Amino acid sequence: MKGFMNRQAPYFFIAPTLLLLTLFSIVPIVVALVISFTDMDLRGLANWDRVSFIGFENYVEVLKDPVFLKAILNTLFYVAIGVPLVILFSLTIALLINLGTSRIFKAFRVVYYLPSVTNIVAVAVVWSYLYNPALGLFNYLLNSVGLPDVPWLTEPTIAKLSLILLAIWKAIGLNMIIFIAALQGIPKTYYEAAQLDGANTWQQVTSITIPMLRFAIFFVSITTMIGWLQFFEEPFVMTEGGPLDGTLSVALFIYQNGFKFNNFGYAAAGSFVLFVCIIAVTLVQLRLQKNESDMT
Repeated sequence: MKGFMNRQAPYFFIAPTLLLLTLFSIVPIVVALVISFTDMDLRGLANWDRVSFIGFENYVEVLKDPVFLKAILNTLFYVAIGVPLVILFSLTIALLINLGTSRIFKAFRVVYYLPSVTNIVAVAVVWSYLYNPALGLFNYLLNSVGLPDVPWLTEPTIAKLSLILLAIWKAIGLNMIIFIAALQGIPKTYYEAAQLDGANTWQQVTSITIPMLRFAIFFVSITTMIGWLQFFEEPFVMTEGGPLDGTLSVALFIYQNGFKFNNFGYAAAGSFVLFVCIIAVTLVQLRLQKNESDMT
């Protein structure tokens, strides 16, 4: 009996987590998958008799929808520019802070981390004033040095870049903390040996620090890419997908069709297209990391 209890003990500890995961993750995914094969709308929530099974029609329509295709291109634009910049800036700031020993560098950790825990709505309101074409600080600074105004949120490409700038500023802090934790786990003896061999700071960073951070970089790359594929808050709060759907992301497209146009089946189909893309990207990254680990 005692041996049986010892074998079952781990399951009792993980049971609450598995229960919550099932109720709030797996069950909603299954329900959304079922809805994606129907024509459910707001009326269908009140009367299930109005809901009809339509097979893959939603998937066919959403993959032909020019607005959805534009949202995919916008999302790829966000990912291609935002993810590398977040990793680069987070790693650079982490390296600089880790090199410092005075208290001011510890204060910088808080300064850079604060945007990550700040409410996105409050942040968006402040940045909206900064981007304001008539009263904004950014255009004021440009005018003060003789440069013309920039249409920060009124021209599609510039609006995407403006949202990326805001998102990068907000995302640096959390990833910086991860990199700092990884940096502090690197044995100092490696650097001491490199200094004895005459290696300069750049050589130490490229030959010791970056290789030792490969797992941290891999983790940050996956989580950051998943987050940017689900890019939602910034365009939702600041531009609502405009101008001319120029900042519309896939996640915002799904939200608008589900909660604005009440086309739940269509939105669910779009969400599963995004879900498959996220899974595919994650599997590719895992494969690349496994191949790199096998080579080393």
